[in-house]
Amino acid sequence: MTFGRRLAFGILVAVLALGFTRAPAAAGEASTANDGIALSNSYSANSWRQTMLRMWRISANQAIAGRVIARTTVTDADNSAARQAAQIQGLIQAGWNAIAIDAASPTMLNSVIQQACDAHIVVVVFDRLATAPCAYKVAFDYESLGHIEAWWVANNLHVANTVLEVRGIPGTAIDAQIHEGIVKELSNYPNIVLIGSVDGDWTESAARQAIAGILPTLPDVDAIVTQRGGDAYGVYEAFQTAHRKPPVIVMGDRQDELALWKKLSQAPGGYSTISISQPPGVSSIAFWVARQILAGKEVPKTIIVPWLEIAPDDLDAWLKVVPPGGVASPLYSQHWTEQLIAATLAHKHLPATPAPKALP
Repeated sequence: MTFGRRLAFGILVAVLALGFTRAPAAAGEASTANDGIALSNSYSANSWRQTMLRMWRISANQAIAGRVIARTTVTDADNSAARQAAQIQGLIQAGWNAIAIDAASPTMLNSVIQQACDAHIVVVVFDRLATAPCAYKVAFDYESLGHIEAWWVANNLHVANTVLEVRGIPGTAIDAQIHEGIVKELSNYPNIVLIGSVDGDWTESAARQAIAGILPTLPDVDAIVTQRGGDAYGVYEAFQTAHRKPPVIVMGDRQDELALWKKLSQAPGGYSTISISQPPGVSSIAFWVARQILAGKEVPKTIIVPWLEIAPDDLDAWLKVVPPGGVASPLYSQHWTEQLIAATLAHKHLPATPAPKALP
């Protein structure tokens, strides 16, 4: 069962990597066996980022073992755009063939990204994007996330008159886009009232504190829409502390949230919701996109990645493979990424999300 409204679009381009020596390759593509693909990461201080880094390393090490590429490296900027720019400059000077970037700033890295492009280095930005025009983008449609959550609340609850929203970090584009999707979707249901919004900063502790602060002023809350980063568990804790029955809370694919959902579903009367978020395995997609570009394959400048949507029937399968403290996500293969690229170029439905599987 799928709740997403998936968008596939892109500008058709053919990119030929210049000036590199490669081993023989399959017909129709250049060899990347001597190439190196680096990851420039802005920070790694939460479970999502740590899972993202693990999936990069798994994908890259598999590619090295299979002689698809020769080497990889990972840099971490501790959430400093200036430090990340300096690290990318170092990667340029070291002669890396491709650099994938999870950016600390949408604009402050643009100059150094352009330097990389001018040096014929493939640049792929993902998750938190930079806006440099020369970079390829592996992105999420964040407004659609708001639409999906609001649609599910409106169509799957028998009584849902009041909805409370937990937002992310104020002033960020991601927060604004998700909020816009929620508001637009709920406008289609005049019987449903958005009774308020609080800032959860994409963390469990901030969401818990924000909900605790507003709960005494609120009537019954039927449903809560969230964004990401453990918001849902913090919301539940606030309701528990206030001795109020938790409403339907849209979960965010963290293991503790999935386990909470399972626990609540086993109580008398059950508990129905969904879990949806951006999968940290997007790093493996960025890796394979960079490799395809180096191989001279046709790749769109922008690729939209499907959300990981966990329906009730999928809950047990994901709980079996997500470790405590972890985040649910597939490890995306080269073949799956090729399917994603082909579907985007053809404006067709995106490939189905890979089934739950324990990481190697």
